[in-house]
Amino acid sequence: MPFGNTHNKLKLKYTAEQEYPDLSQHNNHMAKVLTSEMYANLRDKETPSGFTLDDVIQTGVDNPGHPFIMTVGCVAGDEETYEVFKDLMDPVIEDRHGGYKPTDKHKTDLNPDNLQGGDDLDPNYVLSSRVRTGRSIRGFCLPPHCSRGERRTIENLSIETLASLEGDLKGKYYALKNMTDEEQQQLIDDHFLFDKPVSPLLLASGMARDWPDGRGICAPLNLDRKIGY
Repeated sequence: MPFGNTHNKLKLKYTAEQEYPDLSQHNNHMAKVLTSEMYANLRDKETPSGFTLDDVIQTGVDNPGHPFIMTVGCVAGDEETYEVFKDLMDPVIEDRHGGYKPTDKHKTDLNPDNLQGGDDLDPNYVLSSRVRTGRSIRGFCLPPHCSRGERRTIENLSIETLASLEGDLKGKYYALKNMTDEEQQQLIDDHFLFDKPVSPLLLASGMARDWPDGRGICAPLNLDRKIGY
């Protein structure tokens, strides 16, 4: 975690004015929303798993951003972050997503029969395509806050679930910690594997902690010949 509970509680011996970060040179949504008054009201709160306001905003404090590139500037450590720190999170989300309010509902359609397009892509221009998705698991902290044990538990749950797939979805799980640097780089070059986290945003948020422990890739079975397994 970016900060431990003891460290955050120790901060309470100082005034909110002393602890309020200097955001005068920052260009992110968090810096636009967070005021000294809001910081004072929220800084002693924490979620049930111990995520605090300083954990929420640290990546935005450490990364002022670019004058012409607006970043978000904050992260959630668990599901409860959005409620405990809603005074900050709600306006950031609304600003970042063009007016998406707390009362709005995300439109979801998981029926594959309703998918359109994809069969008429010109092969002269489209050689391959990729769909990226992200999911969280209720009851577990999010990546900026999860512990080693949580991450390993989620990895094992993923392995168990992926092993149940059949047909063209059937694959094999490869743990990053068991790969050589050369094998990882080959998968990255072939666009199978995400790159190592080097972004200051990811590093400041805590998402790269313990790398590569608890990370891996589930790939087609014929990938064995590519990485030498």
